[in-house]
Amino acid sequence: MARLEGKTAFITGAASGIGRATAVLFANEGARVVAADISAAGAERTVEQIGANALAVALDVASEPQWEQAMLRATHQFGKLDIVCNIAGIGRGGSIEDVELADWNAMLAVNLTGTMLGCKHGVRTIKRTGGSGAIVNVSSVGGLVGIADIAGYCASKGGVTILSKSVALHCAQRGYPIRCVSVHPTYVDTEMLDPVAAALGSRSELLARMARQVPTGRVATPNDIARTILFAASDDAAMVNGSSLIADGAQLAGPPSTHFE
Repeated sequence: MARLEGKTAFITGAASGIGRATAVLFANEGARVVAADISAAGAERTVEQIGANALAVALDVASEPQWEQAMLRATHQFGKLDIVCNIAGIGRGGSIEDVELADWNAMLAVNLTGTMLGCKHGVRTIKRTGGSGAIVNVSSVGGLVGIADIAGYCASKGGVTILSKSVALHCAQRGYPIRCVSVHPTYVDTEMLDPVAAALGSRSELLARMARQVPTGRVATPNDIARTILFAASDDAAMVNGSSLIADGAQLAGPPSTHFE
């Protein structure tokens, strides 16, 4: 049996990158999929790629009224909800001396407030509709360690890490059949890298530079992370709750060796 047979999953950021890869993979594993994104056209393209048993929803994750409407549409279409994957996110550069307040506020709104609203309305909707499953929040390696030139991004993703633990405890202590897990990718080759690649002038050079910081020698693909999210959302991870799943190619395992054979 497919790992998500009979489940309904709500996935944000589904128009591109990790979100799109997750939506397609979940559908292949038997889930009914709600593909949500601020880009309605992008969400529709993902649904066209999936085919049947998928619904596209326009959603600004920082808007609570839009979350409420999206959840109503999802449950009207599929009857119940079991899984929420909070994948939508944005990144802006800037050290603590250089970060622009507008960029800081934007990252907190999308990365942290958007995830909080997904947890809030996800828990309420899974309870209300009699579902059972998991909320999976995509954080980052930058949600576990600091990085000097992306202070605001790290702060927003660090908030996601601790929020996920709090949600897990909330649900467990009340006996809800809902787990909550955070996923922490290394660099991923998605559209989020486009502005950086354009500034550098070469996407291949950008990926090569990033790969040198990952001990396994390559940048992750969206499918790499989607498979991690699938595990976290599936019953295979029934005892994985409040945990941080790190998909970083050993990037956080320790400093590079200074010894030579």
